[in-house]
Amino acid sequence: MEYHREPRKVYSLLYHLIFVVKYRQQVFLEKIGIIKDAKNKILELSNNFEVKVVEIECGIDHVHLLISAKPTLDIPKYINTIKGHSSRFLRKEYKSFLQNKLGGNHFWSPSYFIASTGNVSLDVLKQYVEKQRGRIALEG
Repeated sequence: MEYHREPRKVYSLLYHLIFVVKYRQQVFLEKIGIIKDAKNKILELSNNFEVKVVEIECGIDHVHLLISAKPTLDIPKYINTIKGHSSRFLRKEYKSFLQNKLGGNHFWSPSYFIASTGNVSLDVLKQYVEKQRGRIALEG
């Protein structure tokens, strides 16, 4: 696990994000280059937010992101920016390919999945927290 150190804080925040294409349309086809362009746009936008993309991969109708972020990241703003800017970019670059697949001015479904991740299980964390009560009693 990698810890980031800044004045007055040490942190390790990893998130798993999934964005789904509107109507689950199967648009991420290797042969037309849309996967590479989607990844590059997401990487560029993430860099603007000082978010490190640890891993990014496209399914045929969705994108998985594993990101490392600062505690100050405004997650909803980050997600809305990524989805909004990448949507406009991809719809412009692949207009003829997408015109029969997506209606209106949308590329992504309005929903998303997010989960925090780490290198320890919930059970390990629970045991650690439970043991802290005993430490306080012994130290107090």
